[in-house]
Amino acid sequence: MPLGADPDLLASLRADLDAARYTVEGLEAAWGPVAAEALGRDDPVPALLELARREPSPAGVLGALFVLGADRPADQVDRALPGTGTVGAERLGLIRLADGVARALVDLRPYALADESGVAAWWIASDPGEMALGGELPEEHVLGAGAASGTLAQILVGTGTGSVLDLGTGSGVQGLIAARSASRVVATDVSARALEFARLNAALNGVALDLREGSLYEPVAGERFDRIVTNPPFVITPRGADGVPAYTYRDGGFAGDGLVEALVRGAADHLAPGGVAQLLGNWEVRGDLDAARQRVLDWAGPLDVWVVERDLLDPAQYAETWVRDGGAQPGTARYRSLVRAWLEDFAARGVTAIGAGYVTLRAPRGTATLRRFEHLDGAVGSGIGAAIEAGLAAHDLQRALPDDALADTVLVVAPDVTEHRHYWPGDADPTVIELRQGTGFARVRRVDTVAAAVVGACDGELPVGAIADAVARLLDADPDDTRAAVLPVVRELWFEGFLALG
Repeated sequence: MPLGADPDLLASLRADLDAARYTVEGLEAAWGPVAAEALGRDDPVPALLELARREPSPAGVLGALFVLGADRPADQVDRALPGTGTVGAERLGLIRLADGVARALVDLRPYALADESGVAAWWIASDPGEMALGGELPEEHVLGAGAASGTLAQILVGTGTGSVLDLGTGSGVQGLIAARSASRVVATDVSARALEFARLNAALNGVALDLREGSLYEPVAGERFDRIVTNPPFVITPRGADGVPAYTYRDGGFAGDGLVEALVRGAADHLAPGGVAQLLGNWEVRGDLDAARQRVLDWAGPLDVWVVERDLLDPAQYAETWVRDGGAQPGTARYRSLVRAWLEDFAARGVTAIGAGYVTLRAPRGTATLRRFEHLDGAVGSGIGAAIEAGLAAHDLQRALPDDALADTVLVVAPDVTEHRHYWPGDADPTVIELRQGTGFARVRRVDTVAAAVVGACDGELPVGAIADAVARLLDADPDDTRAAVLPVVRELWFEGFLALG
């Protein structure tokens, strides 16, 4: 029987989980903040020890069973799930009973999200992870709400009430997020097992998803969407190397970065006019760095494209990261053989580095005009999705503004921006002036004295040109030269969110 195929039992399970306070906060209360921090490092020992010291609580029993992968007495589980019971949980495919002991067959845990659309919480079922299995993951592993899921959720622009395609849905996390506001969500995956989990999670959380099986855009041939979101299997993995596992959730069987390229190139045929696609991706650098970045931009074809590179790893760093992710332990022969396979694959194709980050694509209503690739490897703040949306809007406004029109525009400093000046001891003039953002991408931009003065005077009263002219007079500089120097800086600061329309 498929996972969660009984709707009445699922309704009972939902009520039981709710009554057990099986939430993110409820689990932390069950095993304490220290254990919760350790679980973030994939260390279950503090949580297991803390649970052993305490009287069994419903949330603690369920957390031990479904998160930590620890067997629990059937009578404890029956008390934690009074409506569903262990017999019902077994019928749903969640546990296996043997000799009065319940063993989890799935990872089932609470997941919470706070973004511009508000706060939401779900229960997400997936395959048990490395922590519960105590070893390497099977190739058909279905991932739950991992770190990448959270990253993609943070960068999404508002979905509005239109249609959304969640391509490569996995356990359905992005589909659940999109369904909060979208009128229709189509969720696809090449893995039938992943779709089984997505179907269970949608039903458990009372969400309607149109689930379809197939590779890339095949299940939606001829259809267009207002939004496309995808956390694809982007990991660059050696093809055909002996002993290298081909994880369905991590790589899609393409050589190099071919999967990400196919996703980006195919988006143009499936976005409605003005529609936005966003994805996480990895891309290879072969030789010249600028040429490699231009290659990624070229994949977008007729679409607007904005790439934010968050990491640039050398091949050894990349290989070590993903070999460990699969469960192979450093120092073992297995670990060394896998790292060697990765490095030999990169060397054979001349790969010198691997970039990782976010890609935002948009179907313009006219000719594509945005071609932006930037490397931002610092800490980020909240509201990245809103920052991307504001950047796209600023780009659109600026397209119709020649310099004289920009000079007539009234701008204001964004409320999260602060100015920092650095001086050598005893000097009257600063050596460095920085503008810093407190939210979004938390950019830090160095500006000169003239630009700092213009930005500082953008309070919604005077247009940019008038401010630049006043600064020129104060500095006894030529007004035309000052405008020519300042206006390009103003354009960039507006796009980046340091400035906004007054």
